[in-house]
Amino acid sequence: MLASVDSCVLVGLEARRVEVQANDGRGDVAFILVGMATTAVKEARERVRSAIRSSQLQFPGKRLTVNLAPADLRKEGSGLDLPIAVATVLAVMHKAPPPRSAFLGELALDGSICHVNGVLVAASWLRKQGYERLFVPAVDAAEAALVEGLEVIPCTNLASVIAHLTRIQSIEPQPLTHPVLDTGVEAAEHDLNEVHGQEEARRALEVAAAGGHHLLLSGPPGAGKTMLARCLPGILPPLELSEALEVAQVRSLLGDLSATKPLDWSRPFRAPHHGVSMAGLIGGGAGVAQPGEISRAHQGVLFLDELAEFQANVLQALRQPLEIGRVAITRSGGSVTYPARFTLVAATNPCPCGWSGDGRRACRCIPAMVDAYQRRLSGPLLDRIDLKVGVRRVPLEALASEPKGESSAPVRERVLAARRRQLDRQGCLNAQLKPSRLRQMAALDAASRQTLERWAEQRGLTARGFHRAWRVARTSADLDASEHIGERHVLEALGYRLNDVAA
Repeated sequence: MLASVDSCVLVGLEARRVEVQANDGRGDVAFILVGMATTAVKEARERVRSAIRSSQLQFPGKRLTVNLAPADLRKEGSGLDLPIAVATVLAVMHKAPPPRSAFLGELALDGSICHVNGVLVAASWLRKQGYERLFVPAVDAAEAALVEGLEVIPCTNLASVIAHLTRIQSIEPQPLTHPVLDTGVEAAEHDLNEVHGQEEARRALEVAAAGGHHLLLSGPPGAGKTMLARCLPGILPPLELSEALEVAQVRSLLGDLSATKPLDWSRPFRAPHHGVSMAGLIGGGAGVAQPGEISRAHQGVLFLDELAEFQANVLQALRQPLEIGRVAITRSGGSVTYPARFTLVAATNPCPCGWSGDGRRACRCIPAMVDAYQRRLSGPLLDRIDLKVGVRRVPLEALASEPKGESSAPVRERVLAARRRQLDRQGCLNAQLKPSRLRQMAALDAASRQTLERWAEQRGLTARGFHRAWRVARTSADLDASEHIGERHVLEALGYRLNDVAA
C-alpha cells in the first residue's frame, strides 16, 4: 500500500513542504530512497530500519520505495527520519495519517526520537501554511509550542507515535508556551561605575544605546576600549516579545535554543575574533548558507575588537548589512536572507604599535606604516559609523582610587526613557529612520539647520554622513527629553561625526 505523510526542510528562515511517500510493492527485497536526498538523508535508511525493528513494529519484507517529493528540491538534514519511518509503518499497516499534520525528528537506532535544529522556524512556517498539528521530538516541543494555533505532539519514541496514530494510546499535546516578559534587570558582567574618567566615551556609549547608533573607539592599548564596549549590554533594555521571537528563530536554526527556556530576553552580545572568516561573520557554508555572527547579533550588539586586524574583504562585507539591517547570501543550495540589525561597536589602535598620539610613550611606527594601518578601514565603512571617539589612557594614580562616574543603572534608565520616546513617536529607533521620515519626525529649527548645513559643507560630509549626524542629534535631544533639536544637539552629533579618531 502507498502511505504519505508531510514534513518540511528548512531554507534559511523559511521552509519548503516535503511529501514523504512510502510504497511496499513487489520485487526484490530492497530499501530505495529517491528524491534528491543528500548523504545525511540517504543514511536515514539504516536508522529507520533499525528504529522500526527496535520498536517491535513490522518492517516491510519486500521492496520498499520511499519518495521525497518534490523531486527537484534538495533535501538536507536528519529531520526527515521520523516522517520516513511513520510513512513506512503506515504503509505496512494500511493506515492513513491524520489530516493537516506534519512530522519532524531524527531517529536513534533504538527508536527514540532526537533533537533537530530549526523546529521553531518549521513550526512557524507550517502554521502559516494551514497545518494544525506537528509531531516533534519531546525535547523540542516547548520551542514549537511558542507558535499559537498549532497543536504540538511531543514524541519520545517511534512506538508511542504509532500508538497515537492508531488510537491505541494518545499522547498529550504540549501546552502552549506562554512567554513571560522579563521585567527585571539582570546584573551585568561589566558596570560603568568601574570605568575611570572617559566622559566623552561614556556619553557616546549612552547615545549609541539610546538610538541604536554604531560606535568606533580608537586609542592606545589599555585605555579601556574593550571594557567600555562590554558595558553596553548593561545599559540596554531587554528584548520585546517580537524581537525575542526573531532572535529565537535564528538560534533555533543553529540549534542554540534551550529546551526548558526557549525565549531569552537579554540582547545578544557577540564578539568574534579578528581572524573570523567571511562565512563566520556574514554567514555561509556549503549548500544553504547558515547565519553568521552578524545574524547571531540581531537585535543586540556586535563587538569587533582590533577592527583594523580583520581581513579587508570581511570588513567590506559589513557595509550592506550596516545599511539595511539584513544580509542576503547566495550559495549552491540557493539564496537566503537573514536579519542583521545590530549595533556595531568597534575598537582599534591608531597604529600598529598602538602608541601614535599617546603623549606618554613614543610611537615606533614610521608614517608609511601608520598610513597603511589606517587605510585598512575604508572610507565607505567609516562613513556608516555614527559615533567616533578617541579614548585616552587614564593616569595610573587614578586607577587606585574609587571611580567617580555613574553606574550603569541610572544610565540605563535614561536610555529606556529615550527609546520609549522614539518608539512612541515613530515606531522605531532613530538610527533606522529613512530620510523622508527623518525630515518628518526630526525637524530642525533655523539655527540648528544652518549649523548642520554649514559644518557639513565645510568638512565635506557625504549625504549619508549628513543624515547620520542628523539622526544622532535627534537621539541627543531624546536623551535630554527635548521635543526640539537644539543647536547644542547638532554640535554634539557633529563632534562625534567629525572626530578624527586616528589622529
